[in-house]
Amino acid sequence: MDQENPSQAMPAFKYCHESRVFKTGRVFPNDVNNHKTLFGGKLMSTIDEVASISAMRHCRTNVVTASTDSVDFLLPIRPTDSVCFESFVSWTGRTSIEVFVKIISENLYTGERRVAATSFLTFVAVQEDGTPSPVPGIIAETDEEKLICQSAGERSELRKIRRTSSKKLASQLGTTKYWE
Repeated sequence: MDQENPSQAMPAFKYCHESRVFKTGRVFPNDVNNHKTLFGGKLMSTIDEVASISAMRHCRTNVVTASTDSVDFLLPIRPTDSVCFESFVSWTGRTSIEVFVKIISENLYTGERRVAATSFLTFVAVQEDGTPSPVPGIIAETDEEKLICQSAGERSELRKIRRTSSKKLASQLGTTKYWE
C-alpha cells in the first residue's frame, strides 16, 4: 500500500521499467585504492543505494536489505571513467524483491562503455511495524529484462540454500570477546 495514500490498492503486477533507476557519477582520486581503481566497498555502497530505490519504487513501502546475493567485479573502474548504475526489480516472492544492478564504466576521453560489474540484491518489504508486506509480481518486457528474469527462480532457490547454510554456521560461532 502507498504510505501517503493508504486507501490506494497495490496492483497485482508491475513492469520492470517502473522500478528502473539510473545514477551516474565520477571516479575521483579519493575513490580509488592503491591500484588506482575504484574501491569495491564504494561501488557496493552505491549498488545498495540504487537497488533500494528500485525496490521501494516497486512496492511503495519501506524495504530492508535481506542479502547482497552477488557482486561480480568484471573490469577495473579507473579515475578516467564515469560509472553508471542501472537497476530494476527482476523477481518477487510474497514479500521479497530481487533487484538486478548493472554497472557500466565509460572512459570519459574515448567514450568506450563496458559492463564493469553486475549485482543481485534481495530486499524484504516491511510495514511501519516491521512486519513483512506483500509485494506485486513483476512483468519483463525488453530482451534484457527477460534474460535477467528468466533465471530468477534458480537464484531464489540458491538464496534459500545459502541462507539455511549461513544460519547453521552462525549457530556454531562464538560471540565471546577474544581477549576474555
